[in-house]
Amino acid sequence: MHRNAVLVVVKRQQDMIYFNRGEDMRPVVNRFLKYASIDTQGNESVLTCPSNENQRFLAELLKDELEEMGICDVEIDENSFLYARIPSNTPKEVPALAFFAHMDTCPDVPGGNIRYQLVKGYDGKDIVLNRGLDIRLNSMECPVLRKYIGDDLLVTDGTTVLGAEGKAGVAEIMEAAKWLCEHSEEEHGEIWLVFTPDEELGYSTEYINMEKIPAKFGYTVDEGERGELNYENFNAATATVTVKGNSTHPGHAKATMKNAVMMANEFINLLPKNETPATTEGYEGYYHISDMTGSIDSCHMTCSIRDFEKSSYEYRKTRLKETAEFLNGYYGAGSFKVEIEDYYFNMREKVEEFPEIIEVAREAMRRAGVETQEKPIRGGTDGVTISFMGIPCPNIFSGCQNGQSVKEFISVQTMEKAVEVILNIVRIFAEK
Repeated sequence: MHRNAVLVVVKRQQDMIYFNRGEDMRPVVNRFLKYASIDTQGNESVLTCPSNENQRFLAELLKDELEEMGICDVEIDENSFLYARIPSNTPKEVPALAFFAHMDTCPDVPGGNIRYQLVKGYDGKDIVLNRGLDIRLNSMECPVLRKYIGDDLLVTDGTTVLGAEGKAGVAEIMEAAKWLCEHSEEEHGEIWLVFTPDEELGYSTEYINMEKIPAKFGYTVDEGERGELNYENFNAATATVTVKGNSTHPGHAKATMKNAVMMANEFINLLPKNETPATTEGYEGYYHISDMTGSIDSCHMTCSIRDFEKSSYEYRKTRLKETAEFLNGYYGAGSFKVEIEDYYFNMREKVEEFPEIIEVAREAMRRAGVETQEKPIRGGTDGVTISFMGIPCPNIFSGCQNGQSVKEFISVQTMEKAVEVILNIVRIFAEK
């Protein structure tokens, strides 16, 4: 159910932290705190969409707010996807735009009963999230924190996510929509707002109805530091490795026992040690053994395959299969089996067909006084699949940092810049 956020303002004085309640907040922050106070954590054990009914509760709240703004064309479908249309108010031919954000939080970290803290004018020192549990946020473990010295930062008490991954983008899009509704004198084309459930579980694009979004171009607003622009992401596949052993009595096992657990370990040891998530960055791809279960008789492993370039992505898939065949040559045919399923592809090949959407985003950031940082996404977004479904859809920053963590934080000033960038995108397309 809807719980009111608890806001604690943090100020530094002689290395002590004081907590004061009731400080007035900027509009986009008030909006974000309202949305983030609703526990919309995804649930991997639920097979329906949404996996948490509070996601529908949030969608209905957003629908009410949009209608209060004067936006009448708002719909929530059976899976709690919200679609809203702001009609064009110009006689010019302007491409229809869509802005996307997701309403859920990750399933792995608690997302309810969030206790927010506001660090006023961050000074570069450790932020004590929770004295009792000795949980701190510092620039040693999070170097990007140094970029926000002087900003006001929203953090948690170190026991839950903040909810900025997803909901910051929702708040920023909603604040931009409110501004457009209050300034009808500013010309713009048709604008679609789309808020999705269970993005963290991968459902956002599985159930999305693209027929309800007749836009030419789109932008997701999700994560990223101030100025971040993403239009490249991993090609991604999931490999299931099955190992068949042979269990016999340990006392009489010579030349007959095949221990599937140890065989699986041999498979892992044949993969490059310097090509894992812990040893790669930037444009470097990897293999990632995420889980292994089994016994002497049989063992199952899941391996994520990630790479930006299509050729090296295909090579990684081939290498897993060749590793299995190599070991089958020693342990016998059928001992190792690798099944690979493509998950998503690099949106670059779709986005680069329309270079204007990247240039518009760059110009929108320049006008907002923000330095553009073009970075590859070491993962995926809704925009990846949406790009392949017909709407090229790069990502612009929402400001969320340390997402999917109890040390998640966001800069208030960055949230305000995100709203400005969204509005600038709308303006620039209308000027063309």
